[in-house]
Amino acid sequence: MDNKKTVNMDMKQYGMFLVLIAVYLIFAVMTGGKNMSYANINNLIMQNGYVVILAVGMLLCVLTGNVDLGVGSVVALTGAAAGIIMVDLKGNMWVAIIVALAIGVLCGMFAGFFIAVMHVPPFIVTLATMLMGRGATYTMLKAQTKGPLPTNYNFIGAGFLPTIKIPFGDGTLDLLSIIVAIIFSVVIIFNEIKGINTKKKYGFALNPAWQTIIKDAILIFIIWFVFYRIGRYNGIPFVLVIMGAIVGIYYFITSKTVAGRQIYALGGNRKAAQLSGINTDKVFFWVYTNMGMLAGVAGVVLAARNGSATPKAGDQFEMDAIASCYLGGAAVAGGAGTIMGAVVGAFIMGILNNGMSLFGWSTDIQKIVKGAVLLGAVTVDLMSKRKKS
Repeated sequence: MDNKKTVNMDMKQYGMFLVLIAVYLIFAVMTGGKNMSYANINNLIMQNGYVVILAVGMLLCVLTGNVDLGVGSVVALTGAAAGIIMVDLKGNMWVAIIVALAIGVLCGMFAGFFIAVMHVPPFIVTLATMLMGRGATYTMLKAQTKGPLPTNYNFIGAGFLPTIKIPFGDGTLDLLSIIVAIIFSVVIIFNEIKGINTKKKYGFALNPAWQTIIKDAILIFIIWFVFYRIGRYNGIPFVLVIMGAIVGIYYFITSKTVAGRQIYALGGNRKAAQLSGINTDKVFFWVYTNMGMLAGVAGVVLAARNGSATPKAGDQFEMDAIASCYLGGAAVAGGAGTIMGAVVGAFIMGILNNGMSLFGWSTDIQKIVKGAVLLGAVTVDLMSKRKKS
């Protein structure tokens, strides 16, 4: 085979990064640069950490061609459980976290049982868990806020890694943030070289060099922009470490494991997946159980960030998580989508929320804009598929 043949890069796969930058720059102009401040970059990460966590779990549901409407209520329920244990029962922080995660897993198993065993449509099951979870949260908290939560617990959602401060410009710079940015940059370049060598080895078509260079340059620029700015503030937020670990684990699961390939197969064609020997009921069960667990993680992080457990916690989080997946390129019918796409989609939603708030738009207008953006993203996806067919 001719190793020199080339094929243009799939822009849909990387176009979301350009959209992310474009949306950010638009709001930078509209807000006079307020969204580019060191403190605001930090707020973007900390305020959207739980949305990213939910979007990662939601992607697996979306890949099957379904969604989970109950995650916002599970976030509230698990946060409420942690708050009650620490405030009312004076319990240990780790006990509270374990109980919260266990409740999240049980909620996921509950939904998974009715979907996989009883074959009730996921939309109906998760609509029921949304109502039941919210009602249980109000019952547990008696419509009251539980707080303040212990300082060491708050660190999970509002703390920072230790910093190595050096004088820089008119302030200081965290060396740890710069070291992490260097590591990520090296990993991106190494993986690109490895991928090119693999394609050459098997005679696959390569992307034009200029396209590859621009793609990697954009990714590295985003990394340096973020880590430089948080380095000029308080350093790396602990929630970013949690986020990074979850994204890395699920990227590996979806791209490198049999379980991941089974989810894509189920979403692509359920009957074909069954005929190939995949137990689709089992896949459904673990996907929704996993969603419950990640909702528990998000509940712990949100309560730690707020410093309290409230009955209205997680309100409409399911909508942001679902929108993140579709904005990140996931197919409406299932079977297509990536973890990185869901993460980028989550930050696009976060930048929209943050930018509109800084610009002074009311929450009513914000909902209209977010709804229009979601509708536009899904419409473009469907139109592009119709043209191909």
